[in-house]
Amino acid sequence: MHWLLSGSLTLERLTVMIKSLPVSLEGKKLVQMSDFHYDGLRLSEEMLEQAIAASNQLKPDLVLLTGDFVTTSTEPIHDLASRLKQLKSQAGIYAILGNHDIYYKHSKSEITNALTNIGINVLWNQIAYPFGTELPLVGLADRYSREFNPRVVMNQLDSDTPRIVLSHNPDTAELLQGWRVDLQLSGHTHGGQIVIPGLGPILLYYKKILQNIPMKLRYCFPFLQRNYLIIRHWEWAQGLHQVGNNQLYVNRGLGTYLPGRLFCPPEVTEIILQRA
Repeated sequence: MHWLLSGSLTLERLTVMIKSLPVSLEGKKLVQMSDFHYDGLRLSEEMLEQAIAASNQLKPDLVLLTGDFVTTSTEPIHDLASRLKQLKSQAGIYAILGNHDIYYKHSKSEITNALTNIGINVLWNQIAYPFGTELPLVGLADRYSREFNPRVVMNQLDSDTPRIVLSHNPDTAELLQGWRVDLQLSGHTHGGQIVIPGLGPILLYYKKILQNIPMKLRYCFPFLQRNYLIIRHWEWAQGLHQVGNNQLYVNRGLGTYLPGRLFCPPEVTEIILQRA
């Protein structure tokens, strides 16, 4: 994707307060990247190099990748993996898969193997402990998968234990209100891509806009037919949100679909953990 359509890479920094966070984990630094869509069209090599360099420069304790490594074909995952191999992290690199990563029957296994082979831990309805048992890391199956079943995973954890949850689709924050989620990290939305300053993503108003577009014109532009259906909660398209008692952060991603981004640049996110 040409930089004129995607915009320049930005580094977002935030501090997240976590109740009962062990003192030993205060100040731990996470880096999140999401939605690469590495397919030769939606993410330039220059942008990818910048993102990897930005992450390494931050010297993170943990790197978290929240899905959609490819778009449809799994073939590009091998080239992408050779580049992601450059990522550095004190406590490891963990990933989940997005809806595009399970596009074909074989996609899940091929992408998981490619990432695992370079030392990236792929979580699919699994719990990991990069910082020890006092702060579990939960990685959920994609919302569109038949295997999406947070109850099976979340019920394994004691409600007094703080945890970080990786879930590609931010809509899952609504379903996860039944459990403690100190920080959910998601992607999927690309931030809405086209944002009206002061008002938010244009897709917040998509339904009303769509009603005024003739049906014949909608069929000429597939973008007009499907984008409202990507998620329900466009109000969570980017940034930090309080969902009930839980916290959700939605990364704008690195890859870009046509017609491009406006006031919604791709991002690498630095997250500092603090005790509430």
